Amino acid sequence: MSKSKSFLASISAFLLSVFASPASAEYALNLPEPVAPLTAQMYDLHMLTTKIATIIMVIVIGLVTYAILRFRKSKGFEADQNFHKSAFGTWSWILVPVIVLGIDLTIAGSAIDALNQVEDYSQKNDVTVKVIGSQWKWTYEYMEDDVRVVSNMLSKEEAGEHYLRAVDNPLVLPVGKRIRFLHTASDVLHAWWVPEIVYKKDSIPGYINETWTIIEKEGTYRGQCAENCGTGHAFMPIVVEAVSQDKYDAWMTEKKSAMQVAAAEASSDKTWTLEELMTRGEQVYNTNCVACHQANGEGVPGAFPALKGGPIATGPVEGHIDMVMNGSSKNPVMAAWAGALNDLELAALITYERNAWGNNTGDVIQPSDIKSVRK
Repeated sequence: MSKSKSFLASISAFLLSVFASPASAEYALNLPEPVAPLTAQMYDLHMLTTKIATIIMVIVIGLVTYAILRFRKSKGFEADQNFHKSAFGTWSWILVPVIVLGIDLTIAGSAIDALNQVEDYSQKNDVTVKVIGSQWKWTYEYMEDDVRVVSNMLSKEEAGEHYLRAVDNPLVLPVGKRIRFLHTASDVLHAWWVPEIVYKKDSIPGYINETWTIIEKEGTYRGQCAENCGTGHAFMPIVVEAVSQDKYDAWMTEKKSAMQVAAAEASSDKTWTLEELMTRGEQVYNTNCVACHQANGEGVPGAFPALKGGPIATGPVEGHIDMVMNGSSKNPVMAAWAGALNDLELAALITYERNAWGNNTGDVIQPSDIKSVRK
């Protein structure tokens, strides 16, 4: 087979694999169908500008094509060196800007109203969610209910056909309610964007941006980080589950109950075994730490230090506890987890890091050890 035929065969196989798969629905030719009033208005504005641009393109291409074919040199036509002195050549300098201005004003009428709504925060909000972007995960804090959810991308085996589009903990929101989003980041610039339900604003460390929406239809909506935030940028999908108010209330009740149980376990005087702490610690690690330090504990060279055989996880226990609880002054990307994790979660996490990946220090940290450090 020639090289050209081999190349065409490869391209054909690739196209067949893409468009024959269930994920081919993601390769749409337009923006996804909006399910919120403001995103619907933005969609209509997008379609208006697209139609106007298409009409202009057709007219211009038609005129240029006609001129090339009708007045070509092979038919004996010579360029008019005095065209600019004709009536059309003179008045076109006024006519063309007037037409352009009219088009701009047609678009601006709708755009101004949409922009005013984007910046309108005067109405009462039913739900407020603080969205925190981190390398490379999302953390959602329900401000009224004091509930915190960490959302990480699922592995290829777990996600199946939704690989790169599925997460372990989606953001659950009620339909028909005004939802306020507070956007920030813990390390670098991120951007939380789900085009069906809400417009995009950057998540900036040390700064709060705000967006809002009213979701009108139940369903699962997917998005992604829309700001290049580093090597793991492609691994920050967003999944929003829009549900009825009753389902939302039931989900919130379940979350609060789970948090109460966890708080009771953390405050108990139980002495935990190494095996129990390792099991729980692995869960905490995979939820909060795996994006930076990797599942194998080897980190990212030059960015995130290795825990496998590294000085943090195999050195003095006191230094390890201090690093996890209070973060690092040398590397601001290393967050302080004392306020985000309870005593049991911190104890399990540190125990896991000191005994996983062949570290095998034998150290067992109890919640009481963390409690004493807090005091």
